[in-house]
Amino acid sequence: MSLLRALDKRFADFMTRHRVGVIVGFCLPASAVFGVGYRARQWVQRRRSSPADHHKRVEAIQQQVQRWNEQPESERLPMCTDRAPWVGLSTRFVDKNVLHRIQLGNLRSILKIDTERQTVTCEPLVTVGEITRELQKHGYMLAVTLEVEDATVGGLAMAVGMTTHSHKVGLYQETVVAYEMVTGDGRVVRATAEENTDLFRALPWSHGTLGFLVGVELKIIPTQSHVRLRYEPLRSQEEYAARIRELSMGPDRPDFVEATIFSKEEAVVMSGEFATPQTPAERAKINPVNRWHKPWFFEHVRQKLQGNGDEEYIPLRDYLHRHDRAIFWTLRDMIPFGNHPAFRWTLGWMCPPRIQFLKLTTTPGIRELTFTKQVFQDIVLPLTALERAVELSEHLFDIYPVLVYPCAIFDHGEHSGQLRPPRPDARVPGTDFGMYMDLGVYGVPAAVRRGEPYNATLAMRAMEHFTREVGGYPFLYADTFMTEDEFREMFDHTLYEQVRHAYGAEGAFPSLFGKTKPEVDVIAIGNTTHAELRTATSGRALRSRNERLH
Repeated sequence: MSLLRALDKRFADFMTRHRVGVIVGFCLPASAVFGVGYRARQWVQRRRSSPADHHKRVEAIQQQVQRWNEQPESERLPMCTDRAPWVGLSTRFVDKNVLHRIQLGNLRSILKIDTERQTVTCEPLVTVGEITRELQKHGYMLAVTLEVEDATVGGLAMAVGMTTHSHKVGLYQETVVAYEMVTGDGRVVRATAEENTDLFRALPWSHGTLGFLVGVELKIIPTQSHVRLRYEPLRSQEEYAARIRELSMGPDRPDFVEATIFSKEEAVVMSGEFATPQTPAERAKINPVNRWHKPWFFEHVRQKLQGNGDEEYIPLRDYLHRHDRAIFWTLRDMIPFGNHPAFRWTLGWMCPPRIQFLKLTTTPGIRELTFTKQVFQDIVLPLTALERAVELSEHLFDIYPVLVYPCAIFDHGEHSGQLRPPRPDARVPGTDFGMYMDLGVYGVPAAVRRGEPYNATLAMRAMEHFTREVGGYPFLYADTFMTEDEFREMFDHTLYEQVRHAYGAEGAFPSLFGKTKPEVDVIAIGNTTHAELRTATSGRALRSRNERLH
C-alpha cells in the first residue's frame, strides 16, 4: 500500500507541475472524443426514450426515495444524485460516499415545445447547447440562455443563471413556469406561481437541497437569424458606467447588453438586437465569432479599443455561446498560448476543454491553487455600486478583463425566496425591480503573477463583506469564503426553512450552506500564505477590515 500511495503522490505531483501539458495532451483530445460520443449517445437515447415514458422515469426515482424513507431513521444518509462529482460545473468536489445516491436514469429528453404558450418543457439533464440547437430550428431561444453549452437546464433552475438579455427578463428563475419535483417524503409535486407557491419561490438558489428536480418548464422568446452587435469603446470609468446604465434602464433598451472592462478606465460596451442581414453591406458584416480558428471573443473585443466603434452581424448561436470557446477568458491561464494563430489553426478545433475533464484531472495540489492563486467568481451587485465594485476588484485582485452583465432583480416581497428584495437605492423608478449586475472576475491576481505573497482567501472575504454591505450575493457554483452566520445574513432562509419542513427535506438533503460551502478549509489554506491585503489605497479602511476578517 505504501508503494501505491507513493506512486499516486508522484502521479499527482506530475499532474500538478505539468498542468498545461495535461490540458493540451489529455483534456483537449478527450473532450473532442467525448463530445462526439456524447452526441451519438444522446441521439440514441432520444430515440429510445419517449417523452410519453417520462412518468415511468419519474416513478423509478420516486420509488427509490420511498425505499429510503422506509429505512430506520438512524440509518438514513442524506440523499444526492448519482452523477459523478467531476461531472458538475461547480468548483467543488463533493464526497458522495457519505451520501445516499439516487439514480436519476435518463432524464435527458426535451418533452414539449409549445410555441403558442412560448414555453419548452425539459427533463433536467438536457444541456443548454442541446436546447439551443433544438429551439433554433423553431425560431426560438430560452429567455435566459447561458453561454456555457455544458450547463444543464435543471442545474440552472436549482441554482442561478444570468445573461445579456437579463436586463429585460431578470435571472433564469424568472423564466421558470413550472418545476416538477420528487420531494424528500417521496411525493411528486408540481410547483408554479399558482400551485405550491412556497416551493416555487424557494427552489431557485436551493442547489438540490429541497428535492429532486425531474422536469422544468421554461419561457422561450422568438428570435431572428443574427444579432446585430454594436461595440462602443469608452475610455473613462464615468463614460462606460453611464453608458451601461443608459442601455440597461433607458426607454429603448436593446435586446442584449454587456461590457468587458479591460482596465479601470477602459471598457468596450456592447449592445445587440435581433436582426436578419438583408443587404450586401449587411451580409458583408457577418462574423461567425465562434469558428474554431477565430480569435477568442474577449480578444476580438479588446481590438475594438483601437477604434471609435464598430458593428457586426453575429449568427445567433455564435453570439449566445461566444464566451464558451475560451470559457470566458479562463483558458488563457490554462493554455497561455491558446489564442496564438498557430494554436488556433492546428488545435483550436478541440477547444474548449470540457470543464468535466478539467475537474477530473484536478489533483489536491491544483485544487489548493484554486484558492490561493486564482479567482473564479460571479458576483451579483446593484448597478449603482459599479464604480466601487471595479475599484475594489482592482485593489483586491487586479485581474482584467472584468465582465459586467446588467440584470433586473424583481421584488417578490419579503421572505419570498433566498434573495432579499432590492433595496430602495437599487430600484428603477416606476418599476417593480432593481437593476443589478453580474461582476465576473476570473483569473490569476496580478500579485501572484509577480510572485508576491498573496492571500486570496482574505481578498475574497473582503469582497464578500462589500457584497453584503451593498445587498448583493455571489453565484454559489463558485467557492464561498463566508461563515454560516455571514451566509445567513446574505441569504434569506425564512421561506427556505419552512419549505424544508413542509416538503420532507430536513434530514433527507444537506442544508444549503452545507451543500455549497467548499469541501476544504479555505480560511486555513489562506492563512498558510501569511499574506495581508495590500493597502496602497484606502489603507486605513482595509487595515480595519483585515482585523475584522481575521
